[in-house]
Amino acid sequence: MSRKNVKVAVTGAAGQIGYSLLFRLASGEVFGPDTKVSLYLLEITPALPSLEGVVMELDDCAYPLLENVIITDDPETAFDGVNWAMLVGSKPRGAGMERGDLIRENGPIFVGQGRALNKAAADVRAVVVGNPANTNALIAMNNSDVPGNRFSALTRLDQNRAYAQLAQKAGVPVTAVSNVTIWGNHSATQYPDAENAKINGKPAMEVITDHDWLRGEFISIVQKRGAAVIAARGKSSAASAANAALDHVMSFEAKTPEGHWFSAAVPSDGSYGIEEGLMFSFPVASDGKGGYEIVQDLTWSDFAREKIALTEQELKEEKAVVADLMR
Repeated sequence: MSRKNVKVAVTGAAGQIGYSLLFRLASGEVFGPDTKVSLYLLEITPALPSLEGVVMELDDCAYPLLENVIITDDPETAFDGVNWAMLVGSKPRGAGMERGDLIRENGPIFVGQGRALNKAAADVRAVVVGNPANTNALIAMNNSDVPGNRFSALTRLDQNRAYAQLAQKAGVPVTAVSNVTIWGNHSATQYPDAENAKINGKPAMEVITDHDWLRGEFISIVQKRGAAVIAARGKSSAASAANAALDHVMSFEAKTPEGHWFSAAVPSDGSYGIEEGLMFSFPVASDGKGGYEIVQDLTWSDFAREKIALTEQELKEEKAVVADLMR
């Protein structure tokens, strides 16, 4: 989509992902060289001084396209009139915390943010990056008057991880890989689909003949990559998550080339038999005008069907945990 100016809200803006996002948003990389950008940055009150330091750095970059920066601890102020809301901020999982506990901790944050998004522009699109992303997005969507198809959750990081693994295994540049789908939840149950992927336009299963790897180690690497980064680096994968969030925005902004798709968690419309209303990662194609469709008619093997059933079940269970937060 082409605009003369765009207003972008980023929550948790002083965090590591926010720090990796903001400078690229301000540079013109995401919305193009002719679009002015205004940033609306939301943080919890104790983090506002840190955020002021980030704004100093944004000022010091002297970006020609950066029109305005507003910092606030009030969601309604942060979302007022915005075209994109990047919901990055969420409580991280603490030691010994179960996933269900994390969902309950984060749920009320996304209730409030869903309501505050009613202040956004009519064309607003919201992407949830903060984990557990799918269910946080579901909560926000169910507490907002914004149409459900304007909400999504980030599985592009998983897609990018899958592209890199397939490219390395096949010994080709990452640009040779296409049409990888992440099905389901942004969690260790997600299903990265090599069966419908292509390498240099050929089925990935023909190019990579080690099918045991494709059905085993490949899936496991993608599912557990975030934990592997933490184990190696001592910190979470903030830069790659920020990069994926920007890829997500750009993919929704541009028209998807014919015959291609990208992965995003969007509200299920019943496609592929997935329970309607779940925030589920599908293959998605954008029309470049603010709309998208779930790509139809991809085939599932029995192996794929079994894996996808597991991730759908996990999302149903997560939804049940926060049923009282849905209106």
